[in-house]
Amino acid sequence: MDPIRNPYAPGAGQRPPELAGRDEQLAAFDVVLERVAHGRPERSLVLTGLRGVGKTVLLNALRSAAVRRHWGTGKLEARPDQPLRRPLSGALHQAVRELGHPEADEVDHVLGVIRSFAQREAGPGAKLRDQWHPGIDAPAVKGRADSGDIEIDLVELFTDLGGLAADVGKGISVHIDEMQDLGPDDVSALCAACHEISQSGLPVIVVGAGLPHLPAVLSASKSYSERLFRYQRIDRLPREAADRALAAPAADEDAAFEPEALAAMYAATGGYPYFIQAYGKAVWDRAPRSPITVDDVAVAAPEAESELAVGFFGSRFERATPGEREYLRAMADAAVALAEADAAALDEIESVPTSDVASVLGKKPQSLSPARDALLKKGLIYSGERGRIAFTVPHFGRYLREHA
Repeated sequence: MDPIRNPYAPGAGQRPPELAGRDEQLAAFDVVLERVAHGRPERSLVLTGLRGVGKTVLLNALRSAAVRRHWGTGKLEARPDQPLRRPLSGALHQAVRELGHPEADEVDHVLGVIRSFAQREAGPGAKLRDQWHPGIDAPAVKGRADSGDIEIDLVELFTDLGGLAADVGKGISVHIDEMQDLGPDDVSALCAACHEISQSGLPVIVVGAGLPHLPAVLSASKSYSERLFRYQRIDRLPREAADRALAAPAADEDAAFEPEALAAMYAATGGYPYFIQAYGKAVWDRAPRSPITVDDVAVAAPEAESELAVGFFGSRFERATPGEREYLRAMADAAVALAEADAAALDEIESVPTSDVASVLGKKPQSLSPARDALLKKGLIYSGERGRIAFTVPHFGRYLREHA
């Protein structure tokens, strides 16, 4: 069929033409926005899930919902090698501009506080650095969010932002992607600031997205984080939603899938949104006409698998060292052995014991700690519970067994 009219979008963080299966999260966030705007207490929100389930897409959709209500919003992506101050300052600068507060003096004061926060280096004897600021013309405000202690400074900054938003009956939402990559001090500061804001009832919320172990990261920082955030696990789509993600965009282009083709697509993708878009794009391009048949899916599947092997799986595998790749392959083999022992479906094995991985390699678990820790830092695996590990990418074990 006409590739120019192909409606599917297998891009990183790119919104699909049909955001299927996320109505519950969108509706719940609308309630949060209204409650916060009316001074009602609400918790900040944390989205967790594997890569490819659409966390970034949903994070952006929630931000759009806040924008439609004329909130001030800002977004940043956390990185393990970058402190929070600079990217957060840029995001908050944008949020203040979107807020549209009519009093220039009040706005300049808060922008000056953001500038002070951005320019302050943490640590003993820290001094203001004038060589960088997030495009703010207002002068830095001395004595506010510039102590050098990130926790103190972030509480003061959020308090001033909340006051500015409350003046106009709106709110501010800060959207943080890859939240698990924040440093320990930044995580602690963010939790403390959210705690303070929730107690004071100011209209500022944080919406974070990260890998499945993000709740454990937050809990390790502040024990009260379990009550501070509303956690939502974002998973693969159920069959009905996956079918809608394929059929609705096709219908908009006067095309359709046969029921058997939709069943074959679900079997191939497992309901993971990124895979749905990748297979959808390949099948559309290969299908000669509508309706798309199960044979069309079979013909296009190798192309979709090849694309995923290079862009989705392979790019991550290449980031690992030879020793780390050996560890990853051993994880895949350990999952096979575990499935055979328990008579379980292989795709249902969510994690494997680290002792099983060591057994596959014929080594002691302690000797594998460097490789495991490096893979954890690279975001290729995660530990949801003590003594067990899992891939952050769905179907990664299958890729390793077939291609690596």
